[in-house]
Amino acid sequence: MADRMKALDIAGRLKSSRKHIAAFNDKTRFLKTLIGSPRLTGAVSPSGRRLAQAMARAIGPVRQGLVIELGPGTGPVTKALLESGVAPTDLLLVEYDRGFCSLLAARFPGVRIVQGDAYALSETLGGLIDRPVRAVVSSLPLLNQKREVRSILFADAFALMRSDGVFVQFTYGLGSPIPASDCAGRFAARASAPIWRNLPPARVWTYRLSSSAKPPETMMARLRRKASLPGSLTRK
Repeated sequence: MADRMKALDIAGRLKSSRKHIAAFNDKTRFLKTLIGSPRLTGAVSPSGRRLAQAMARAIGPVRQGLVIELGPGTGPVTKALLESGVAPTDLLLVEYDRGFCSLLAARFPGVRIVQGDAYALSETLGGLIDRPVRAVVSSLPLLNQKREVRSILFADAFALMRSDGVFVQFTYGLGSPIPASDCAGRFAARASAPIWRNLPPARVWTYRLSSSAKPPETMMARLRRKASLPGSLTRK
């Protein structure tokens, strides 16, 4: 009996040690990416477990439809989404960094991963959406970007989603990552209580179409309009 208890204790310590090593490796990868692309990374470490769980809860009860995650990094929010009941086949990740894409593919088999620029969402996902989108979950450092860039991302995301879709975004800032004037009459915005046990503390914001807002322009309509603009180029 004593030998069995000792073996279980050793196994538990090894498991805990592996978790700490994995967490340390993820932080190291994040720091390297931050040094190389500070504007695109915007954080010194991956989202904490409680923040990731809060983002997963923010999409609402599990139901049919595709969930798109922007900027998954090493996958803490991806893991929380899957644990909350989102099926791997209902999850699509958009990640800019090639190294993170390889890591995500190894960690989350069955989840679709697209390497590309989330700030050019209509081009990155053009032709890849095969079903209604119910949520876009973003870990992008929006406050590092100009207001115009944020507005384009927001418009692209809602053009992808069905009318009851939700855009989920976390921020370390005090205010909404999407300026209130951009939401007025169009989107209903709500913020969570601060998640103090994340480092640094963060809030989760959710955005939905206002009941009085007109339906957003669809993704196909946006692509056609961009293609018809003077000086636009057709990619081959």
